[in-house]
Amino acid sequence: MLEIGKDILVSLDVVERYFHCNLDDCLGECCIEGDAGAPLTEAEAEELRRLLPRIKPYLSPKAREVVEREGVSYIDEDGDLVTQLVDGANCVFTTFGEGGVCLCALEKARREGETDFFKPVSCALYPVRVKEYDGFTAVNYHRWKICKGAEVMGRAKNIRAFEFLQEPLTRRFGKEWYDELAFTAREYLRQKEKL
Repeated sequence: MLEIGKDILVSLDVVERYFHCNLDDCLGECCIEGDAGAPLTEAEAEELRRLLPRIKPYLSPKAREVVEREGVSYIDEDGDLVTQLVDGANCVFTTFGEGGVCLCALEKARREGETDFFKPVSCALYPVRVKEYDGFTAVNYHRWKICKGAEVMGRAKNIRAFEFLQEPLTRRFGKEWYDELAFTAREYLRQKEKL
């Protein structure tokens, strides 16, 4: 682990693992697999509620029914605030493109100028997961078979996870924090190559 900033512990996997999303390989399966919706902050849930009228046209008919009936989020069995699910599986904001590729309705609405809301930071950070504990924050790399193609592509492009995730890590922790992470990570990797 690397301690970056005050009480933020970053897993070495975030630094060492190669990663570059490869939608052609995984088809965006992270939007539909799992046992709960995408983690949200209270501020994100509030913003999604506020923007819902502008986002609704991008949702599937079933997803519109869910958000009208149950709202955009719920508290999962672990006590975390997460996005609603359709049929207990797909994130309510999942749409499908050509070839069955999962796409985010929030990203689509933003690209088309309907909102300036980025998708939830937990989605943008994937495969990194951030967990708050008493006294520190853990930044971990979630290893999952569906991301194998992303690891292969990252290695081919020589891009580490922390580099690929520069924008969402900066959004979550700030530019100064990310700059410290990038410097420390590169020094760590340089020293490791010497061994």
